[in-house]
Amino acid sequence: MTRREFLRYASLGTLGLLGAPVLAGQASQLQDFKGQDIFTRIVNKSSAENWNRLPIGELIGKIALELKGIPYVGFTLELSQDVESCVVNLKGLDCVTFFEDSLCLARMLKRGKSSPEDLIAEVRTTRYRGGRMGDFATRLHYTTDWFVDNAQKGVIKILTPDLPGAQPFTQKVGIMSRHPENYRQLKAHPELIPAIRRAEDKINARSLKYLPMDQLQAAEHLLQTGDIVGVTTTAEGIDIAHTGLCIKDEQGVVHFMDASSARANMRVTLEAEISKCLNWSPQLTGVMIARPLEVT
Repeated sequence: MTRREFLRYASLGTLGLLGAPVLAGQASQLQDFKGQDIFTRIVNKSSAENWNRLPIGELIGKIALELKGIPYVGFTLELSQDVESCVVNLKGLDCVTFFEDSLCLARMLKRGKSSPEDLIAEVRTTRYRGGRMGDFATRLHYTTDWFVDNAQKGVIKILTPDLPGAQPFTQKVGIMSRHPENYRQLKAHPELIPAIRRAEDKINARSLKYLPMDQLQAAEHLLQTGDIVGVTTTAEGIDIAHTGLCIKDEQGVVHFMDASSARANMRVTLEAEISKCLNWSPQLTGVMIARPLEVT
């Protein structure tokens, strides 16, 4: 690209990463992307330190620590009541987008990719049923559904059944179909509710396992950096109340890392030992664990 072309594209606001012109389709994707400075810092640091040579769990841990301190912000995916879009916002994370973005950044880097469009493509694969984005109902809203679908896609392995003390998980979902008024797109488009209800029925028909909270300490040594944690609950209509990542330190202590919504925190935080920091509510019953698989 000549200097004149560079200045022309820059004046039009159509430059992508490394000065490449952004095509029309790419530009529409990037409308749903925020956090270019954070993204570039992670990509550059990964390149300088050869992070892509690490096992994927260790790579996820490196990325997660780079996101430490990012503010907790809820509902960043709900930009429109009419159109589902694959939003990536690194400037504000909730507990799900924190682990999802960490995972997808790692998968992108493992592929040798380095553009926001590449990250959006990875997020689309993990966030939507079968990896195909359609309307609001194609998003994997319930975390156990996310676990099962991404296990089928070869993104993760559900580790919970292999952990000592695991027990059948009997909690049922249904909050979305029972309270569509709480979801912007369902409120605007009640014709989507039957598809949500069908997804809930499939979730409730599955046989899954969870690790009760009083069994977590005994199994803690089996967890690794980058493992994805879903905190199970008895709250009516939902399966997972909170999510995060395992980070194992040099002493072998497994910490819980999350985008904390606690009023005293409200940011991405490296918490205490996992078996000691997930007991803030009697409704929290245990955990489900998923291990990211290497990119093939």
